[in-house]
Amino acid sequence: MSQTDEVLVEEGNDAEVLLEHPAFNRSIDSIVETTFQTFVNSQYTEKEERENSYGHYRALVDLVNTLKQRVIVRDGILTKIVRDNSETEERMDH
Repeated sequence: MSQTDEVLVEEGNDAEVLLEHPAFNRSIDSIVETTFQTFVNSQYTEKEERENSYGHYRALVDLVNTLKQRVIVRDGILTKIVRDNSETEERMDH
């Protein structure tokens, strides 16, 4: 495994720990809810407040999606390693 792959696997492991941790999920859900409430309870004339709330919401969604993507990348690397090892073993057996 290359050094880059090692880093990507480690980042995927860290991301998975965060995504599976109840405290992280509660925190994200709470912040999303607060942001949503700020957005929907803003007045029509409070354009800047609504835009800021939307920006905060998008940042949270992007954060979670980035963590999920890191897990997917890690899984792809690990799957490739298993497949490569399996192919190598098959060649050695023949």
